Amino acid sequence: QVPLVESGGGSVQTGGSLTLSCDTSAYTSSGYSRGWFRQVPGKEREGVAAIASDGRKTYAESVKGRFTIAQDNGRNTLYLQMRSLKPEDTATYYCALSYYSSRTSLRSVDYRYWGQGTQVSVSS
Repeated sequence: QVPLVESGGGSVQTGGSLTLSCDTSAYTSSGYSRGWFRQVPGKEREGVAAIASDGRKTYAESVKGRFTIAQDNGRNTLYLQMRSLKPEDTATYYCALSYYSSRTSLRSVDYRYWGQGTQVSVSS
C-alpha cells in the first residue's frame, strides 16, 4: 500500500481561495473513484466531493458552487479547488481512493486508501 499525499493547505481569510492537490500516481491504473473528505476534532469525517472513473462528480450540499473536484488527464493528481471559503470550511482535508470505480460516494466507509491530511484554516 502506497499512501496518498495531500498538499496545498494553508490559512486564508473569508472569501479566499485554495487549491488542494493529492498525488495518486501510485494508483493511476486502478480506475477507482477518488474523493475529498474533511474532519474537525470531535466530529465525524465528512465527504466533500467525489469523482468517478468516468468523470461524474458529486458534491456535498455545503460546498456546491464553491468547490470543484478535478484530476489531470493521466489521473496522477487529484485536485480540490476551493473558492469563497468560509470559517466553517476550516478542517483537516483528506484525499481518498474508493473501493469502487463507478460510485461517487461521500461515505468514508466506501474508501480504502487515505492520505495523511492537510490543514485548511479560514479566518473571519
